[in-house]
Amino acid sequence: MQQASVALSSYKIGLPSADLVSVVNQCFQCCKCSAGCPVAAEMDLLPHQMVRLAVLGEVDRIVNSKSMWLCLTCHTCGARCPNGIDVPALLDPIRHQVLQQKREPKDNPVPVFHKIFLQTVRTFGRVHELFLIGMYKMKTKTYFNDMELGWKMFQKGKIHLFPHRSTHLSEVKEIFKNSSMK
Repeated sequence: MQQASVALSSYKIGLPSADLVSVVNQCFQCCKCSAGCPVAAEMDLLPHQMVRLAVLGEVDRIVNSKSMWLCLTCHTCGARCPNGIDVPALLDPIRHQVLQQKREPKDNPVPVFHKIFLQTVRTFGRVHELFLIGMYKMKTKTYFNDMELGWKMFQKGKIHLFPHRSTHLSEVKEIFKNSSMK
């Protein structure tokens, strides 16, 4: 599986490429990960298919799929897998690399949400929903979508006007400083 090693290492996966390849090569293609995935019905590539593509070295097909951005990182796949293969551990570094290379798909708003979410955490030390929603709406130009839902959330106290800053903001900033997401 030299091909998988070369393709995955070009995406700067957190594990050494040989370790990652040995993990994904253990996939039986039993589909337990896909059967338990809560967003499988919305995916164009199921979790077991993404693992297979990684084994085959076809990381570009994963990058070009909407599934890479739909993954909730809930780790249900890893919990169900008889070999403990964790699809988010494969996808997260690829997502970050795609964002760093500014290769986000134009018709998919999830990478935009991803970047704004991280910006919010970097700024406040935690998520400030109103900032997140406002920036997301401005970037995607979907100003009035979900307004009724937003109003209901505000009335129930789920959206706050002012951010609650983390008491450990300096530690959060240090994490971002030391990470590849600058």
